[in-house]
Formats: sequence, C-alpha cells, structure tokens
Amino acid sequence: MQAVLVGEKRYRAEYGRYLEDFELGAVYEHAPGRTITEADNIQFSLLTMNQHPMHCDGPFAARSQFGKPLVCSPLTLAIVVGLSVNDVSAKAIANLGWKEIQLVAPVFAGDTLYAESEVLEIRESKSDPTRGIVTVKTRGFNQDGIEVLHFIRSALIPKRPNAPRA
Repeated sequence: MQAVLVGEKRYRAEYGRYLEDFELGAVYEHAPGRTITEADNIQFSLLTMNQHPMHCDGPFAARSQFGKPLVCSPLTLAIVVGLSVNDVSAKAIANLGWKEIQLVAPVFAGDTLYAESEVLEIRESKSDPTRGIVTVKTRGFNQDGIEVLHFIRSALIPKRPNAPRA
C-alpha cells in the first residue's frame, strides 16, 4: 500500500512498512480512532485483576478530583499502541520495548483516542542485514486534541524481501 502525504514529512494510513519505508522525522497519523466504553474499562480491569475503585466504583470515583471513574491507564496504553500497529509494527518481527511512558491527562469512558508516531531513529541490525530497528515516539490524544500519554517504542522490522544485502 502507498502512504498518503498530508503535509511536510507527515503521512497517514499505510498498513505495514518495511525498514526502507520509514523516514527519519516523519510523523504518521494513525486512523481510525477508538472510543472507549464503560464496558471496555470494566472488562479490562477485571481481566487484569485491577480492583482499584477509581476504575469500577462510580460513587467512590464521584468523590475524587475527577468526579467520575478513570479509564485504567494500561488500557489507554494498550489502545494507543494498537492504534499505531498499522503504521509502525504491522510487519514487525518483534517489539523490543517501550520506555518513558508518561500519562499526562486523564481518560474517561466516552473519550475517543487518536494517535501519531514520530520516527526518532532507524538503523540496520548489527547481526542480520535483512532487518533493522525503528524507534518512534507515539502520542495519544483525546477527541479534544489533548495529549493523554506518550511513550517511546522500538521494533525489529524486516527489510523488503529480496532487498540487496548491506
């Protein structure tokens, strides 16, 4: 698939990239967004054994500074990572890690999350010339454009099949 150019070094909606398709400094806008429901939040909390009342007890959460239940932050992270898969890691051999995860604004049931990833580094593998490592900074935003989290992620990405060896 081809990427759609939407501005200087900004692309949207290409499913999967080989190492050669990444551009240093490019920002990939991930689409579509994902609206989080109350059921998503409760189910995720139950699946992960997170019994904190801020996520599942409406009267408790109503007495907090937020006035209502918060979406469980690992769910927010999981959704934003998922939004980035099409552009960043659909062809990945492996995720190598996440770091500097920062939760910068609350997320509530009914919020719709959107995301974008900026390419910070691209390098060929030192041990295998058929692949390389791509590092991106991904930011998640709510429907009002407020950044809710960001993190840095690295993935092992193959080169195009039959690409000349380095």
